[in-house]
Amino acid sequence: MIQAARAALIALDWGTSSLRAYRLDAHGNVLDARNLPWGIMRLPEADPGDAGGSLHARFEIAFEAACGDWLRQQPGLAVIACGMVGSAQGWREAPYLDVPAGLPDIGSTLTRVDRGQGTPLHIVPGLSQGGALPNVMRGEETQIAGIVAGLPSHQTPNLLVCLPGTHSKWVRVTGQRIAHFDTFMTGEVYAALREHTLLGRTMRDGQGEDAQSFAQGLAVAGTPEGRAGVLSTIFSTRTLGLAGRLPATGQADYLSGLLIGHEVASLLAMRAPAQATLVLCGQASLCARYEQALAYYGVRDVVHAPQATERGLWLIARGAGLLAG
Repeated sequence: MIQAARAALIALDWGTSSLRAYRLDAHGNVLDARNLPWGIMRLPEADPGDAGGSLHARFEIAFEAACGDWLRQQPGLAVIACGMVGSAQGWREAPYLDVPAGLPDIGSTLTRVDRGQGTPLHIVPGLSQGGALPNVMRGEETQIAGIVAGLPSHQTPNLLVCLPGTHSKWVRVTGQRIAHFDTFMTGEVYAALREHTLLGRTMRDGQGEDAQSFAQGLAVAGTPEGRAGVLSTIFSTRTLGLAGRLPATGQADYLSGLLIGHEVASLLAMRAPAQATLVLCGQASLCARYEQALAYYGVRDVVHAPQATERGLWLIARGAGLLAG
């Protein structure tokens, strides 16, 4: 009988809409992985009569679904989590660390959630940036830790990391320190415009991505007309359709190109990546769009960093002394 490989850690990437669970060995390799729909804003329902409190019970149900059987198979494993589970709306709020922040410092300030007789959960802190317009992140700090560890040493002294998504982050990393970051709500704005404005009324689903319409949107963001800003140019998604110059099946991709183009153009104007290694980390199809946008604006030397979250969780756990064995 073949014995299953022994784990050293259970790692959870617990966000707003999803929960990803990983069973990792002593070297950080993924032994098992699960993707569940139980993000903090869509937890499973609990028994209304649960004496422990409905919200706590709902988190417990999601936790059990993610890793309960793994813990029964191998009792004593530590569990670490990053993301919105540590927000004010999460299981327990994990205080922010101030930026600039050293990556080795992240593991020294984990927030512990005691679960009675169950295995406790350790939550990674988010990062907070002061200034005239404050900024925060949760989960991306763990990705950064994984990215830095996964790159050759000659690429790590000066990084500009792009983490595209609902709230895209652009993070300046110097050595082992997160020095600065910017947030663009590109993904959320795209979804809102498609689903809740007049622009979505004329959009039609096509047979896949419309690369030509996406490129058209990128180009408009970089034209003199694009300098009017995104609030002006997004209306062209509708008017180009009315003028017969943009098919209904290409309007969503055009809007995507327009928004990503404005994001990339603005970021590069503020923080050109001079002498920095530019890293993309995220969903492959979305990273491909950002790579195309960066190339349009003259940045063609881009590094991709997969599996950063699970690697980062393992590294933070190791620094905190949580690894079994």
